[in-house]
Amino acid sequence: MSFQQMTSHASDITATKLTWKADVRNLTRHGLVEQRTIEGHSSYSTNVLTLTKDGHRLLERAQLVSDWQATYHGLVKPKEARHDADLYRLYQKVAREIERSGGKLRRVVLDFELKKDLYQAISKMRPDKDPRYERIFIANQFDLKVVNDKIPIPDLRIEYEDDCRDVHRLDLEIATHDYRPQGLGEKAKAGFHLFARHQDHAKLCRVLDTQEITARIFAL
Repeated sequence: MSFQQMTSHASDITATKLTWKADVRNLTRHGLVEQRTIEGHSSYSTNVLTLTKDGHRLLERAQLVSDWQATYHGLVKPKEARHDADLYRLYQKVAREIERSGGKLRRVVLDFELKKDLYQAISKMRPDKDPRYERIFIANQFDLKVVNDKIPIPDLRIEYEDDCRDVHRLDLEIATHDYRPQGLGEKAKAGFHLFARHQDHAKLCRVLDTQEITARIFAL
């Protein structure tokens, strides 16, 4: 890349940032988004944006999002905000890769949405049936797997269409240093795409190696 190209590229980035900041100020002034500060790793903090109740109403009223995509506003669990912010960053990264390969995004499903539907189905299991086979049958309905008599649920599921209009699902999990070896192993055996923050990556890779699990953990 030439010096002129580098200068042009840097100018484009600067212009984009200025436009983005102006948009955020405008949305904040109209009460559609709000900025919150969350604690980060090693005592640093960062700012995140969330929809306000009015912003959420406008989004639904204007039908800017498809009917099958759930949307929310505010911070329900502030302690999990950093993890949620990492999930959003992960979504953006994977979504770009899907679109570059010709795919079309359909919707995003969060873990608690999957849990709600899954547990509802489990509660209707017939007592006269073998619970092991019933659990496998239910897991298959949600395109999930049974591991150690449990049905692991990913942090995030992305549904998308390929260029032939076939629907695919990607189950993503952000692993952290708090994960126990058994729990991490179950997530890997469930077929989830595992990601980890830079400071946790090496440790978690060693955990999988000690369990002789060949799954790969990608750097977030």
